Amino acid sequence: MEQGTAITVLVLAAVIAANLPWLSERAALVGPVPATGKVEWVRLLEWLLLYGIVGLLALGLERRVQGTIHDQGWPFYVVTLCLFAVFAVPGFIYHHDLRHHLRRHRRRPR
Repeated sequence: MEQGTAITVLVLAAVIAANLPWLSERAALVGPVPATGKVEWVRLLEWLLLYGIVGLLALGLERRVQGTIHDQGWPFYVVTLCLFAVFAVPGFIYHHDLRHHLRRHRRRPR
């Protein structure tokens, strides 16, 4: 796999994974839908778990493309966590704002 392809795969996986907790009502993305809906702390735990999974994917891709894994300090992980938070903004906005407006607009008689 070439480096450009690996970067594209990683960024796409990160964008999709960062938005999944806010786009799915299922617990842990595969469990049954709770009757009262998913609470926010569960969404945040799922989001952090997906951050870790994307991080493992990044390590695997780095090992495959470059043949080694470089040591990173804490600033690297803080920056990647903040970038993952920026990637999650569209799903967060959809869940907390846009979805309600779309439902209200759909119910309005014409």
